[in-house]
Amino acid sequence: MALDYRTVWISDVHLGTRGCKAEYLVDFLKNVRCDTLYLVGDILDLWKLKSGWHWPPMHSEILRAVMDRAKRGVRVVYVPGNHDEMLRDYTGSLFGGVEVVDRVVHETKDGRRLLVLHGDEFDGVVCSTKWLAVLGSEAYEVLLAFNRWFNWGRRRLGFPYWSLSAFIKHKVKNAVNVICRFEEVLMREAASRGLDGVVCGHIHHAALREVDGLTYANCGDWVESCTALVETPAGELKVVRWVDESAFLLEDTKRETGTDKRRLATAG
Repeated sequence: MALDYRTVWISDVHLGTRGCKAEYLVDFLKNVRCDTLYLVGDILDLWKLKSGWHWPPMHSEILRAVMDRAKRGVRVVYVPGNHDEMLRDYTGSLFGGVEVVDRVVHETKDGRRLLVLHGDEFDGVVCSTKWLAVLGSEAYEVLLAFNRWFNWGRRRLGFPYWSLSAFIKHKVKNAVNVICRFEEVLMREAASRGLDGVVCGHIHHAALREVDGLTYANCGDWVESCTALVETPAGELKVVRWVDESAFLLEDTKRETGTDKRRLATAG
């Protein structure tokens, strides 16, 4: 049973790192259809090219799934982020049917015009002191590594996936304040351009809210929360949390067929 959407946005996959939850994204791509797919930055983690590059077969499977969509006529738009910023040198290019743009305006079915960008250009740490951002990224990698061991233990005990790293991040006051400021700045940017809202990634915090008539949407990530932003055929925006959604689809398949044919792939 596939889920049909008008538009899908995903960001912060971080292919090339051990933190990438590739098994969930592969499952998502197999079970979702759309007319337009936006890749909202940090799909590839090119920061890891110099140290600790990790590329199991499932990471290649994700790229193949994206390219196959482009070949079948799905509009695929790649908006690079800070971890794949080298691709910004190719803005305006077309690779295998995939458009590379710095930012783009998306119009929903109900007529809203949304600015789509990664969001790192509004993060003062990333823009002005890149070495500090890299240092923060390394600390984050340590937290994600602990998260992997934590969830390995949960699986052994029969418990579902739960992101300890996301829980810690969202309980830290400074992190919450940064998220709030980030949202405010991006909504101001959309308003200054006469647009109805913004879709972004970057901060690994999925969100969808309306503030003073403006839409703020964040795709989230595929290293902690396994989330995507989707637009229904009627133009409604939703955040899909695939850890929950895939479990629901699996139960639905069991009811229809009496067998478990949609077991999630094992991580590479």
